[in-house]
Amino acid sequence: MVRDPGSGSESDGLIVSHYGVAVEVLFGSGERRMVRVKRNSGHVVGDRVRVAGEVLERLPRRTELRRRDVRGGIHLVAANLDVLGIVVAPMSPAGFVDRAIVAARAAGLSPFVVFNKCDLGQARSMVEELGKVYAGVVRCFALSAASGEGLEPLRAFLHEGHRGAFVGSTGVGKSSLLNALCPDIDLKVAEVSDHKWMGRHTTTVSTLHALPSGGELVDTPGFRDFGLVDISSQQIAAYFPGFEALEAHGCRFSNCRHQQEPGCAVAELVGTGDISAERYQTYQTLLSEVEVIEEAAQRRSWKK
Repeated sequence: MVRDPGSGSESDGLIVSHYGVAVEVLFGSGERRMVRVKRNSGHVVGDRVRVAGEVLERLPRRTELRRRDVRGGIHLVAANLDVLGIVVAPMSPAGFVDRAIVAARAAGLSPFVVFNKCDLGQARSMVEELGKVYAGVVRCFALSAASGEGLEPLRAFLHEGHRGAFVGSTGVGKSSLLNALCPDIDLKVAEVSDHKWMGRHTTTVSTLHALPSGGELVDTPGFRDFGLVDISSQQIAAYFPGFEALEAHGCRFSNCRHQQEPGCAVAELVGTGDISAERYQTYQTLLSEVEVIEEAAQRRSWKK
């Protein structure tokens, strides 16, 4: 039985906003309350929690999505999601989509790609180019949050009842997209600059929003990197977008890293052109990054 969340009794709820030193908890009754937390408490939007007075206990997570920044710091993006929307726009940084897809799959989430700002002149070539890579691999939505063009297919997908988050580099239009999907939230949106067709970063607080006809979305601050956390080289080989054909054409060895191993199905598909040389090089780059992290962790364990 859920009791008054303002009393000293216990009550279960959901963290819907995180302000650094406090979180906003939504209870089953519909009531919301701010609860103070330590700045590095580890709590995140999407966490189910049990509140007794000012004491907050995190309940077990079903899923969690993490990323590594350029300095090696690890950040928890959100918890208990089931889908991840990767938002891109003209001049988005290379490699972001691949890293985010791998991270989503490793975390048990279904990734999808949103090509935003399709009303801009440079967007058509971006959609065509990226569509060749990701169409048929993950769900893709081409749209303009500003004009509303192409928004209905994405809205219908989210209204199936998914809880997801949008991630993307600063200025790709995540806040504009959320405003278009859920007008009542009225998030602050910055103007697009003339430089690289990118906007300024506007979101500083992670917040979960309920969409009018079903589904929930977490708005996250933008970031320019999506380094992988606790992803093994074997997971890179298994989850890299574009290697799905391996399910039907397995490598000779189950632990194949798709480099120079005999009987490698990826090498065969690259040779026939079913996997482009460019995509294979992107995979090699990502694999090398993970192998460096693995080797560093192994050296640290030897020193203990």
